[in-house]
Amino acid sequence: MSEKKLKVGVSIGDVNGIGLEVIIKTFADQRITDFCTPIVYGNTKIASYYRKNIGLNDFSFHVINHPDQANEKRANMINCWDEDVKITPGEENETGGKYAFLSLEAAMNDLLEGKLDALVTAPINKNSIQSDSFSFPGHTEYLQSRTGAKDSLMFMISDNLRIGVVTGHVPLKDVSDKITSEQIVSKLQVMNQCLRNDFWIEKPKIAVLGLNPHAGDNGLIGTEEKEIIEPAIERAHELDIFAFGPYPADGFFAGNNYKNFDGILAMYHDQGLIPFKYIASHNGINFTAGLPIVRTSPDHGTAFDIAGKNMASADSFRSALFAALNIVKQREEQKILLSNTLKTKRLSKDRD
Repeated sequence: MSEKKLKVGVSIGDVNGIGLEVIIKTFADQRITDFCTPIVYGNTKIASYYRKNIGLNDFSFHVINHPDQANEKRANMINCWDEDVKITPGEENETGGKYAFLSLEAAMNDLLEGKLDALVTAPINKNSIQSDSFSFPGHTEYLQSRTGAKDSLMFMISDNLRIGVVTGHVPLKDVSDKITSEQIVSKLQVMNQCLRNDFWIEKPKIAVLGLNPHAGDNGLIGTEEKEIIEPAIERAHELDIFAFGPYPADGFFAGNNYKNFDGILAMYHDQGLIPFKYIASHNGINFTAGLPIVRTSPDHGTAFDIAGKNMASADSFRSALFAALNIVKQREEQKILLSNTLKTKRLSKDRD
């Protein structure tokens, strides 16, 4: 019996960014369809513009109306709108935001209805996408709202590094006020469960970074470590989470201490993402942990500075695609394992 081929939905992101360029470059390699059935939510006219722009004249999407019509041997596309759209690569405007949302919403609707197995999102511009329909700091918060999840975690992952953040898209001046012991414990619970279920690490070791320089230097440069972060780590221990720290962020990465841990919890966006993007070197991805669905994305933004110039690398998008496939399969295997364990227990109980 052949293994089920997973259907992966893809939102195109900002139409003026590099989203469609990296999507087309990825699916131009027909070997991708050996592993999954891609379904891109966008518009064939815009796709044609970027296809010609990067010189892939032999590539085209198979146009469908519903996921169940997908051709398993082709990259498929669902047209999410009919009107002509003016493409202005590299420009931040309402057009880019409007159609990024239409793509994301359509893909998310099908994912929640069980028509897709996973979602890979191309980058949005967090400013231009804002509207009455989308009033979130980014993908992570939107996805948490749509799924009704209690909490979620922006989890940056690569082959040798996994970093989550307590506060995501929050102004730096507001970070300290947003960090509480309860919030840290919640993020640690999400990360710990994710490492166990999605990455099959039985007893994850998690490092927790401090907020202040030198992790507060015993209260000399800030008290958040002693008053908030250390109590959170102690509470995590009570919940059987192997959390350690708080560590000064600069020495933690400079001294390669990150290699000793399965996951790292940073206090704010740049504290985690700057070292991640440097170390992962374009092969990292963003995974939204804590949700009942699987969503990944490349670790880069819209890259307006190179949009439309055929300069974008598809490496991170390709990594995001395969990561989504792996996580879905890990979760399915976990369910089978749990089901078999419960059956064994019932049989043993019946014998007794």
